[in-house]
Amino acid sequence: MAIRIMVVDDEPAVAKVIKAMTEPLGCDVLIFTDSREAAKCVASEKFDGIFVDGRMPHLDGFELTETIRASPLNAQVPVVMLTGYDDIHTMRKGFRAGINFFLGKPFTPDRVLRLFRAMYGTILREKRRCARLPFRATAHWRSGLRSAKAVTVDISEGGMLMETPEALELGERVDVEFNLPSTPQKLKVEATVVRGGWRAAVKFTHMDSMDLEAIQRYISGALVI
Repeated sequence: MAIRIMVVDDEPAVAKVIKAMTEPLGCDVLIFTDSREAAKCVASEKFDGIFVDGRMPHLDGFELTETIRASPLNAQVPVVMLTGYDDIHTMRKGFRAGINFFLGKPFTPDRVLRLFRAMYGTILREKRRCARLPFRATAHWRSGLRSAKAVTVDISEGGMLMETPEALELGERVDVEFNLPSTPQKLKVEATVVRGGWRAAVKFTHMDSMDLEAIQRYISGALVI
């Protein structure tokens, strides 16, 4: 499974260098030279890693990272800042914005490889957390005085998609119960609706550690990265 990377730099030549150095490592690289377009993209598409230039017109790397961290899809993605300024002030400002790594210019293949190795564990954990597997089962949800029986469509460590006879509303909090094929006990989770309607997506907000382990076992048993 390819690792999906976004590179945002207003200098196309710099972005192409990162692309050339990461594609041989198994990355599918999408380049943006306008940080405003990149900000729109992170709201609707999931990435495994994002490289941002520190200094750009419109949204600079710090502002773009804050946008990324506010995105439900990419809030946990590892972010690398490309910068020629590796002073303490820049790094502190970057960490406050949500930067995970810094890559100083000019780049070398060896430095990019070392950085990629440092990011790899985080990338894999995030891919497993967000990987959605087909999952057909009956689930029961309750929200206040409302409750209904639903049919699940898929599941990840972080949430579930289900079809329900009574539409759920965006932001609604629900309690969901369901069984996994490999787990005899019923799983009980608290969740928030992140896509409303009859085909609703919910994000898990709280569950017992044993229930989380059961979901992780179910996913890891079928997922190969």
